[in-house]
Amino acid sequence: MNRSIKIGAALAALLLLAGCLLMPGKFTSDITLRKDGTFSFAYKGDIHVLALSKLAAEERARKNANATFEPSTCYDDETGDERECTSDELVEQKQTWEADIAASKVASDEKKKSDEQMMKTMLGGIDPADPQAAQEFADVLRRQRGWKSVIDKGDGRFEVEYAITGRLDHDFSFPTVEKLPMVTPFVTMIRRADGGVRIDAPALTPAATANPIMGMAAAAADEQSEKAGGDGMPILDGVLTLTTDGEILANNTDEGPAAVPAGKTLRWKVNVRTKEAPTALVRINP
Repeated sequence: MNRSIKIGAALAALLLLAGCLLMPGKFTSDITLRKDGTFSFAYKGDIHVLALSKLAAEERARKNANATFEPSTCYDDETGDERECTSDELVEQKQTWEADIAASKVASDEKKKSDEQMMKTMLGGIDPADPQAAQEFADVLRRQRGWKSVIDKGDGRFEVEYAITGRLDHDFSFPTVEKLPMVTPFVTMIRRADGGVRIDAPALTPAATANPIMGMAAAAADEQSEKAGGDGMPILDGVLTLTTDGEILANNTDEGPAAVPAGKTLRWKVNVRTKEAPTALVRINP
């Protein structure tokens, strides 16, 4: 495999271990939060399912690739100099190698079964090796409230449109997917007892957490940014906008709040070089 495939496959494995089964790609997302507690949330763009990507498939293929026997160097017992191996020595070397390969294959097969079961569990029972896996995943999303459109674009990429409105009398997280136990949220809104609402976007930056695995993944993602969308990882490239008539107590945008007819707006432009996940604290009526 070429270098970009190796980096991409390693990064995919790291991100899956870190719980980043789903990743954003190119997108626009809008939050409207009102003082009376009503809200709306929309996300339009790409969602990547790493377990269904070709990177995961290539990593599985690499692990299962056939090895080739290569003779070891033979040495003279008296001088220690390199010499040509005898036919008997080559036969013995190959027999030892074949025994090692057979033992390794048994261990590899067991590991492969374990990995496949883990991936199936992470996908809520969907087998990533099944040709219908992407369609099954899309069907899971479509039957959940808020998913207006889910289009399978191949290689683990789904073009989606999600929109929901309601009252924020409970915490909100996007995306939540039926039976998926490990999803790093793209956006969360957490209610506080004093009327504050903490808004975070953990998945909207490669360096979103102090987790060392994510740190390694972020470094690899930055190296892959020029190749992403081809042999590399998906490109993170989007805009998150918050509009509110509540009191903005804190935020980490570059420009700060801007006045609009509906109140004030905050805007975050995120990509693979984003260092901090978007965050804001807004006070609404308790």
